[in-house]
Amino acid sequence: MKREALALEVTSVVLGASRDFLAKEGFIELLPVILAPVTDPLRTTPEWATIFAYGRPWYLTRSMIFHKQAAVRVYPKIFCFSPNVRLEPPERAQTGRHLFEFVQLDLEVRGATREEVMELGERLFLYILAEVRKECGKALEAWGREVPEYSRPFLRIPWHKARQELGEDFEAELSRQSKTPIWLVDFPIDQREFYDREDPEQPGILRDMDLLYPEGFGEALSGGEREYQLERIKARILRQGLSLDSYRPLLALAEDGLSPSAGFGIGIERLVGFICGFPHVAQVRLFPRVPGEEALL
Repeated sequence: MKREALALEVTSVVLGASRDFLAKEGFIELLPVILAPVTDPLRTTPEWATIFAYGRPWYLTRSMIFHKQAAVRVYPKIFCFSPNVRLEPPERAQTGRHLFEFVQLDLEVRGATREEVMELGERLFLYILAEVRKECGKALEAWGREVPEYSRPFLRIPWHKARQELGEDFEAELSRQSKTPIWLVDFPIDQREFYDREDPEQPGILRDMDLLYPEGFGEALSGGEREYQLERIKARILRQGLSLDSYRPLLALAEDGLSPSAGFGIGIERLVGFICGFPHVAQVRLFPRVPGEEALL
């Protein structure tokens, strides 16, 4: 089997297994939002993809975070396979982990805590691996890749402890050293976006988490609890040096009433790349969008 065919087969099983698991957990699927009047600020990716239509600019979705917060007002458990466009700097082409167009499994749960969605994420991840092992195990073995087996709960380490022990490049080092998936938790408030909820019992610390793959494959999942109170959201936007006017749609929703919620996103290409053992996520897609590189189609 060609590498491209293997990637397609594994991707198909990952998508199907995700849908199957989440349906059994009581989730419903949303259609993705491609263009929006407001989208994720993502300070680490400063360039925005926009079009101009109907007399105003529209942003290509960087993540559906605000749409998820709005959607759980309607239904308590939602998910979406969301195409994201993030114009990464060209140097990130070399990381093996970045595309400027990718698909993210995005989910949100009304009234959930970080711990509850961490437990959900672990069970979802292990379910996907089990289904891939069953459906694609032999094909992967022919490529010299065995689908790993892990036990939950996964280990966790606070952000400050990881940095203190492993240095500036602690996230990559933690992923390289780990033999199993590992949680990175309790991020400093200025390390993440304004929608991530500050821990009321630990000022300056967010109720956030990232799941890291072992073997140096980097970030698997990212999420946490959300700020949902109007004044808290305003204060965090201003703290981040952003304009309140830029986030009027979100503030209008908060004024009308947002629900407490928590959720996460999983990059599909990174997940398939990890399962297959591919050195670059571009190998997962037939038509990859690599930062700074031309595309044939």
